[in-house]
Amino acid sequence: MITLASFYKSDRWRDLLAQLKIERTDENGDLLCEHCGKPITRAADCIGHHKVELTEANVNDYEISLNPSNIALIHFRCHNVIHQRFEGFRQQVFLVYGSPCSGKTTWVRENANADDLILDIDAIWECVCTSDRYHKPNRLKANVFGIRDCILDQIKTRQGRWRNAYIVGGYPLASERERLCDLLGAREVFIEADKETCLARAENEAWKGYVCDWFDSFTPPHPSPIS
Repeated sequence: MITLASFYKSDRWRDLLAQLKIERTDENGDLLCEHCGKPITRAADCIGHHKVELTEANVNDYEISLNPSNIALIHFRCHNVIHQRFEGFRQQVFLVYGSPCSGKTTWVRENANADDLILDIDAIWECVCTSDRYHKPNRLKANVFGIRDCILDQIKTRQGRWRNAYIVGGYPLASERERLCDLLGAREVFIEADKETCLARAENEAWKGYVCDWFDSFTPPHPSPIS
């Protein structure tokens, strides 16, 4: 038996999505959103949407969870639009991770709505001190982590009336991502960018150091096979 959280991390789900993307790419090389009809240009923007909503009760029914005819490939933002039509829409949590300067914050700003909750650890640092985005004074760590933990607890207990919560950070270690996803009932969103692109975007040598450190420690997701 599997859960929703383990299903979305499984090789069978990832392999099915990869195959559907290939099959549904048109002769011009475009993968069109099945909701709005516009091209899906970034990997993180592509969501496999179950037309019959996937729940803990039916996730083990592969005629629903792994049935290509029940899966539409749509923009992440279109996915949110579809679900927000329903009053009973359950709160969703997304762990948005990737290298510094990969575009995580930009991606969240493009996809989040006004009633979504965003936890961005770098933004917290900017709020509580005068330093730039990637300078983090040791004396303030306890304060910043206290704010982060408070919001994480609100997300874990689904406190408030937000619709989606986005947790934004580097999270290079698969073990840490898996721990957070299990704790919070979150789905991973990997903002992928190669090292050269991230280094080119870095504004100074310190930022480049953070980029190199992330790539040195990054571990890809561990497979979670369906059994």
